[in-house]
Amino acid sequence: MVQRIAGAAAFFKVLKPGGVLGVVDHRAKDGASLADIKHSGYLTTDYVVKLATDAGFKLEAQSEINANPKDTKNYPEGVWTLPPALTLGEKDRAKYVAIGESDRMTLRFVKPAK
Repeated sequence: MVQRIAGAAAFFKVLKPGGVLGVVDHRAKDGASLADIKHSGYLTTDYVVKLATDAGFKLEAQSEINANPKDTKNYPEGVWTLPPALTLGEKDRAKYVAIGESDRMTLRFVKPAK
């Protein structure tokens, strides 16, 4: 988590005013606990928005282009159970391949002009 906070601040520092930060990450169910996030690899959209806005970015847009409604977000090895990682190997492989990759948030942030 600290790396993500430092990462948002580092991106803010190097981008020029008007610069764009795009974020695509595994989307947790709203209200997921910190423990759930750490185990599952999924992040809540609110958490990612908070990290970026705390660093100074403004949320400009969001898209559902990477949404996957088949992803229940409840797997033995978290997001890594799904493709492309398929951490369980051959165990239930067809089931996880049928689900596909994780449900992902797609966010566009902008560094405000001075």
